Amino acid sequence: MAMGAGFTLRELARALHATLEGDAAAVVTGVAPLESAGPDQISFLVDARYVEAAKASRAGAFLAGPEVSGLPAPVLRVRAPQQALIELLTLFHPPAAVVAGVAPSAIVARDASVAPTATVGALAVIESGAVIGPHVRIGPLAFVGAGAEVGEASVVHARVAVCAGVRLGKRVVIHPGAVIGADGFGYAFDGQAHRKIPQVGSVLVEDDVEIGANTTVDRATLGQTIIRRGTKIDNLVQVGHNVEIGEHSIIVAQVGISGSCRVGRGVVLAGQVGVADHLTIGDGAVVAAQSGLARDVATGEKVFGTPARPLIEAKRIFVLEGELPELARRLRSVERRLASLETRLGAGEVTDG
Repeated sequence: MAMGAGFTLRELARALHATLEGDAAAVVTGVAPLESAGPDQISFLVDARYVEAAKASRAGAFLAGPEVSGLPAPVLRVRAPQQALIELLTLFHPPAAVVAGVAPSAIVARDASVAPTATVGALAVIESGAVIGPHVRIGPLAFVGAGAEVGEASVVHARVAVCAGVRLGKRVVIHPGAVIGADGFGYAFDGQAHRKIPQVGSVLVEDDVEIGANTTVDRATLGQTIIRRGTKIDNLVQVGHNVEIGEHSIIVAQVGISGSCRVGRGVVLAGQVGVADHLTIGDGAVVAAQSGLARDVATGEKVFGTPARPLIEAKRIFVLEGELPELARRLRSVERRLASLETRLGAGEVTDG
């Protein structure tokens, strides 16, 4: 399909099931953003808000939806630009070829099970009883603890720790530096010291979950911490012990979820959201960035702020906060006038009529 170092627009139109407007023989060699694309690259509009930026772009072609017009180069027209962009990027950046096998410097316990089609990178450690499934990739310096299981076609990147007893489903992706299954944060003060509560549970990560770099998912005190299928977790997120996150949820960077929370299906927790312990967030709820949750959130509810309030109410409060200096000035003026009026009344200066 490829022509030399790139693709013709005809080839791309066929691959993306797109309608081509322009020169079918034109060749593009890569994908680039609107502001930096050159004549030999294709750029994209996944949102009509960027039409003016596209019109000023030097891109040799565009991927765009049906509502966009007036672009200065050939257009591959598609119904769902964001989905087509995924296919476009995959065409230009296909997954690197992987050679199955265990690196000579890796340390694999004798009773660990590593599928013949799996790859174990340099200096990785696979402990006793661990199971590495077919087509799994374990990156260099990664750690898979005793009795842990990594499901088919999952990718455990460099320096990830999959601690003892953790179970990863199929096609799970864990990015560098993440720790899955460290002890939950549990202590009881006995009057003299904080005594550690043994954290003897585990973590279950279901199929098609992706977990970002340096994120931590704590093991349960008892039972399991659970990340349900299809959920995507960003970098630098903390998931506390015994938390359960429902299917296809989105957890954005620097979110902290305290222990024993229940997060429903299709929930969005935006950046830097903090969730107090033992809360329930209903299916489809949205918690806006930098919100602090101290109460349950109902199914489908949208909340914002600290403490989090219904989104419309929180926006009104946010607007009013900007008016506080003027309101305070007016209040002080009224207080001065009132004090003056009281003084005059006391002195008998004010009379009817």
